[in-house]
Amino acid sequence: MCLSIPSKVVKIDKEKATAVVDTMGVQREVGIDFIENEVKIGDYVLIHIGFAMNIISEEEALASIETYKEILALMDKEERQKAILEGDRCDGGGSA
Repeated sequence: MCLSIPSKVVKIDKEKATAVVDTMGVQREVGIDFIENEVKIGDYVLIHIGFAMNIISEEEALASIETYKEILALMDKEERQKAILEGDRCDGGGSA
Protein backbone atom coordinates (compact mmCIF):
# COMPACT_ATOMS: atom_id res chain seq x y z
CA MET A 1 0.00 0.00 0.00
CA CYS A 2 1.34 3.43 -0.88
CA LEU A 3 1.00 6.21 1.64
CA SER A 4 1.88 9.78 0.95
CA ILE A 5 2.06 11.39 4.34
CA PRO A 6 2.71 15.14 4.20
CA SER A 7 6.27 15.86 5.26
CA LYS A 8 7.73 19.19 6.37
CA VAL A 9 10.96 20.39 4.75
CA VAL A 10 13.55 21.10 7.44
CA LYS A 11 16.76 21.38 5.38
CA ILE A 12 17.63 21.86 1.70
CA ASP A 13 20.80 20.97 -0.20
CA LYS A 14 20.48 22.74 -3.56
CA GLU A 15 23.70 21.22 -4.96
CA LYS A 16 22.41 17.68 -4.43
CA ALA A 17 18.79 18.67 -5.18
CA THR A 18 17.71 17.03 -1.93
CA ALA A 19 15.87 18.01 1.19
CA VAL A 20 15.61 16.58 4.67
CA VAL A 21 11.96 16.23 5.57
CA ASP A 22 10.22 15.44 8.82
CA THR A 23 7.43 12.91 8.49
CA MET A 24 5.65 12.82 11.82
CA GLY A 25 8.95 12.85 13.75
CA VAL A 26 10.93 10.64 11.35
CA GLN A 27 13.54 12.54 9.31
CA ARG A 28 14.86 11.38 5.96
CA GLU A 29 16.44 12.73 2.80
CA VAL A 30 14.37 12.96 -0.39
CA GLY A 31 14.97 14.20 -3.91
CA ILE A 32 13.39 17.48 -4.91
CA ASP A 33 14.13 17.37 -8.66
CA PHE A 34 10.53 16.78 -9.68
CA ILE A 35 8.99 19.79 -7.98
CA GLU A 36 8.33 22.58 -10.44
CA ASN A 37 8.28 25.42 -7.91
CA GLU A 38 11.12 26.31 -5.57
CA VAL A 39 11.01 24.28 -2.36
CA LYS A 40 11.52 26.25 0.84
CA ILE A 41 12.20 25.27 4.42
CA GLY A 42 8.82 24.95 6.14
CA ASP A 43 6.98 23.79 3.00
CA TYR A 44 4.94 20.59 3.20
CA VAL A 45 5.55 18.08 0.41
CA LEU A 46 4.12 14.74 -0.65
CA ILE A 47 6.71 12.02 -1.28
CA HIS A 48 6.61 9.06 -3.67
CA ILE A 49 9.43 6.47 -3.80
CA GLY A 50 11.95 8.84 -2.25
CA PHE A 51 11.11 11.97 -4.24
CA ALA A 52 9.03 14.96 -3.24
CA MET A 53 6.38 15.24 -5.94
CA ASN A 54 4.49 18.40 -5.03
CA ILE A 55 4.03 21.07 -2.41
CA ILE A 56 0.73 21.20 -0.54
CA SER A 57 -0.73 23.90 1.68
CA GLU A 58 -0.01 23.83 5.40
CA GLU A 59 -3.76 23.64 6.09
CA GLU A 60 -4.18 20.55 3.89
CA ALA A 61 -1.02 18.96 5.31
CA LEU A 62 -2.04 19.44 8.93
CA ALA A 63 -5.53 18.06 8.27
CA SER A 64 -4.01 14.94 6.65
CA ILE A 65 -1.47 14.53 9.46
CA GLU A 66 -4.28 14.61 12.05
CA THR A 67 -6.03 11.78 10.21
CA TYR A 68 -2.79 9.77 10.07
CA LYS A 69 -2.25 10.37 13.79
CA GLU A 70 -5.63 8.83 14.52
CA ILE A 71 -4.67 5.75 12.47
CA LEU A 72 -1.17 5.52 13.97
CA ALA A 73 -2.55 5.79 17.51
CA LEU A 74 -4.01 2.35 16.96
CA MET A 75 -0.54 0.87 16.12
CA ASP A 76 2.45 0.08 18.34
CA LYS A 77 5.77 1.98 17.94
CA GLU A 78 7.39 -0.53 15.57
CA GLU A 79 4.33 -0.64 13.32
CA ARG A 80 4.21 3.20 13.24
CA GLN A 81 7.83 3.59 12.13
CA LYS A 82 7.44 0.85 9.53
CA ALA A 83 4.31 2.49 8.11
CA ILE A 84 6.04 5.88 7.85
CA LEU A 85 9.33 4.60 6.41
CA GLU A 86 7.88 2.03 4.03
CA GLY A 87 4.63 3.72 3.17
CA ASP A 88 5.92 5.66 0.20
CA ARG A 89 8.02 2.88 -1.38
CA CYS A 90 5.05 1.41 -3.24
CA ASP A 91 6.50 -2.11 -3.39
CA GLY A 92 3.37 -3.21 -5.20
CA GLY A 93 4.25 -1.06 -8.20
CA GLY A 94 2.03 1.79 -7.16
CA SER A 95 -1.21 -0.12 -6.95
CA ALA A 96 -3.04 -0.19 -3.67
